[in-house]
Amino acid sequence: MPDTFDAYRESLVMETSTVWPEEYDEMEREEKERIAQALHADPESCAHIDYVRVHTGFCRQITVTAEDIERVA
Repeated sequence: MPDTFDAYRESLVMETSTVWPEEYDEMEREEKERIAQALHADPESCAHIDYVRVHTGFCRQITVTAEDIERVA
């Protein structure tokens, strides 16, 4: 179950990570990077976001969905 956007944890995000489902394996690396940057720039709009506790704070992990790609394309 993904987390919901959390402004408090957002203030403690020290790392980011993007999880790509297998269906996007053929997508070019540059396109994935562009999409990932756009998603992390607006995490509140992402469909699947998790906050993973790390030593220095939190890592924001976004799992890419078709809806996310449509939104930023």
